[in-house]
Amino acid sequence: MEYDEKLARFRQAHVNPFNRGEEESAREDKNVPEHEVRPELFSETKAQTVDRTMDLGLAEDHFSRPVGSFVASDIEQLKQAIEECKRLILELPEHSERQKDTVVKLIHLRLKLQELQDPEEDEPNLRVLLEHRFSKEKSKSVKQTCDKCSTIIWGLIQTWYTCTGCYYRCHSKCMNLITKPCVRSKVSHQSEYELSICPEIGLDRQDYRCAECRTPVSLRGVPSEARQCDYTGQYYCTSCHWNDTAVVPARVIHNWEFEPRKVCRSSMRYLALMMPRPVLKLREINPLLFNFVEELVEIRKLRQDILLMKPYFITCKEAMEARLLLQLHDRQHFVENDDMYSLQDLIDISSGRLSCSLTEIHTTFAKHIKLDCERCQAKGFVCELCKEGDVLFPFDSHTSVCHDCSAVFHRDCYYDNSTTCPRCTRMTERKHDPGNPQVA
Repeated sequence: MEYDEKLARFRQAHVNPFNRGEEESAREDKNVPEHEVRPELFSETKAQTVDRTMDLGLAEDHFSRPVGSFVASDIEQLKQAIEECKRLILELPEHSERQKDTVVKLIHLRLKLQELQDPEEDEPNLRVLLEHRFSKEKSKSVKQTCDKCSTIIWGLIQTWYTCTGCYYRCHSKCMNLITKPCVRSKVSHQSEYELSICPEIGLDRQDYRCAECRTPVSLRGVPSEARQCDYTGQYYCTSCHWNDTAVVPARVIHNWEFEPRKVCRSSMRYLALMMPRPVLKLREINPLLFNFVEELVEIRKLRQDILLMKPYFITCKEAMEARLLLQLHDRQHFVENDDMYSLQDLIDISSGRLSCSLTEIHTTFAKHIKLDCERCQAKGFVCELCKEGDVLFPFDSHTSVCHDCSAVFHRDCYYDNSTTCPRCTRMTERKHDPGNPQVA
């Protein structure tokens, strides 16, 4: 009876703003006998029952948490109110004002139920699990999806985390259920691509289970749909494969094909983290690719020229102060070698972006060496075969470089000359003459 009196007083004091006739209902409730005002009011008229139960669900005071925990009846009442509300929405006329109000109430009821089932607690800002480094998120408005349970993360009422390494997102309640290790650790320990195109092994080799979480799957969708990852060739359940798409390295290298293919979640993250890493040695994997893709030949020549320019910059004070080599800060492998490519390099080559940017950098480098800096100009060469023409540099298009001593000649002179390199000859003579210094 004490509960009934409190409930009656509560209904008199709180009016639901979403229900226009609630004030009148609250007044009428004063004359209702005490033994009828109970949670079992769902046997009354549908509209009155739903209104009362939804009022119970929306009332902030009723579900305040000064003590800390909720009784099971609160959650059960909310579940019953949600079901009644859903049924009433189907029965009400479409696009009517009452149906719209009921939809709004349903949303609030579900949010309240979610809050009761997942009460917010003091969570640490950083958690480490399976090599993930989870950081507590502060965003409340951005819509995200939990990578573990595949449901929406309600930032307003739920605590959620993001891995700073692989960007894996999940509810706080799902943290202890995670079985997938951080993909960044795989990138650090295994920086190699699968270079076979969709290496399928079949569902029977997987025991008709998801390749990652081992959930039973089949192509018929019973009990769960099997989705193939174009990168690994294996089959995954719908929780591990969301039909995300990514450019597959094997198709790029063997077919020069850049159409995004469907991949599982772990493959998508792995490919995203691996994309800027220069791990593809094209001249070993597919040397014929240079015969069919002209853009690759152009990029290779520009990279070779930049490597020839590098010795000028590392011995030039002005170039070091201007930090010219840092113009390639996002592609540092271009100043280390000319045969390693990242997947991002190949994508940019196909789109034409890399050729434009690299040509501009090449022009800037050449201008510094040949025009702007007197110290770099002094390190040029004069063709010893014809002893004519301007000062030559090894990256000029009309020159040839001796592979033994790095002397620079006009290309026509070098190939027309039947003798050996004059500088190599001079160095050989001085090497065998003990009276001469060992210099060129």
